[in-house]
Amino acid sequence: MIVPSIDIVRGRAVQLVGGRAQALDAGDPVPWLDRFSLAGEVAVVDLDAARRAGTNRDVIAGLCERAPCRVGGGIRDADTARWWLDAGAARIVIGTAAEPRLLEQLPPERVIVALDAEDGEVVVDGWRARTGRTIEDRLAELRGLAGGFLVTFVEREGRLGGTDLDRARAIVEAAGDARVTIAGGVTTADEVAALDRIGADAQVGMALYTGRMSLADAVAAPLVTDRPDGLFATVVCDERGTALGLAWSSRASLARAIETRRGVYQSRTRGMWEKGTISGATQELLRVDLDCDRDAIRFTVRQAAPGFCHLGAATCWDDGPPLGRLERTLASRVASTAATTGMAVTTPAGGAGSYTARLLADASLLRAKLIEEAGELADAADVAAVAREAADVFYFAMVRMAAAGITLADVERELARRAFRVSRRGGDRKPAPEVP
Repeated sequence: MIVPSIDIVRGRAVQLVGGRAQALDAGDPVPWLDRFSLAGEVAVVDLDAARRAGTNRDVIAGLCERAPCRVGGGIRDADTARWWLDAGAARIVIGTAAEPRLLEQLPPERVIVALDAEDGEVVVDGWRARTGRTIEDRLAELRGLAGGFLVTFVEREGRLGGTDLDRARAIVEAAGDARVTIAGGVTTADEVAALDRIGADAQVGMALYTGRMSLADAVAAPLVTDRPDGLFATVVCDERGTALGLAWSSRASLARAIETRRGVYQSRTRGMWEKGTISGATQELLRVDLDCDRDAIRFTVRQAAPGFCHLGAATCWDDGPPLGRLERTLASRVASTAATTGMAVTTPAGGAGSYTARLLADASLLRAKLIEEAGELADAADVAAVAREAADVFYFAMVRMAAAGITLADVERELARRAFRVSRRGGDRKPAPEVP
């Protein structure tokens, strides 16, 4: 698979040739991240920190909040490594400092070791110093201490001259179970597919920025099919992973979907079509994933009402899981918002006079019920009571969320972000406020 790369200098996305000469200034990294993250994790490198010439910590931490990022550059000690893991980096990339003493302090599945080689010899200190050691030497020393290795062919980096597949194959074999990512010279979608076939990912920067390789072609490159029509089964899911339905994609429709960031598919009888152009049930495409056999696709979309099914249901099987149904019901009650007492107060579009309408219009009542129901859940004495009281808490919490315009997907993203933390807080009880 492809791993798009964003190198950052003084807050701007750049591309270097051979790690030295700046060949391209691509400006604000945010639009690039939003586009590249359709393909999955994005490699983000702080070149200033790597060269001890400053830091882009705040910029990159903001990127980690928007999409899954592999963060590298200037991570030389355990404290810095843990800071990035706590800040939401999906994985961290450690270069010269990657020694057993450091790696043993970190969760290996969240660590990628960067090994840079020029003509087969490992180089360090910003690619300026040779070590006399081979990539295979370093892999033998560090295998088992990291979940992945990023190997950069320095002599090919940024030159758009193609990569070395034979050397990549040998490196994959030497890395064992750790996933290898190859960088340096990857220029065509065919190379992405070839690397994928030998069990490696392709980290690509310059070819994407210059248009030599399209993101759509790179994402589709590993796909295979034995269907006479050349189509790929496409499972369409919402942000929470709920399957909405099954569609079909061609390479052309996939390219169009990635280009427009919309739900575009290939009908077996009607040709290419875009979801929602007639019904209004549009889709914002958030991510494209290939399955393990590379013959099926998953689209993760933000689905507009009334839902995916042409019959008006949320999914092609039913109206979806209960929490999703409740969320849509609450959202349908909200027509307009106005700020009062620090809370978004809503006027129901339907269900006037309902209890939900009362809660949405009365912030103090909703607050009291949240506190009351949380206490009842804490005091519940048997399994059935816990289930009932938890359901009450979920309901009132989701009313509060609807009033603020927050979705279940937003909450799940926050939980996922917290799960990335490796530094744990005590979680002790907060002191009660003093009563005057």
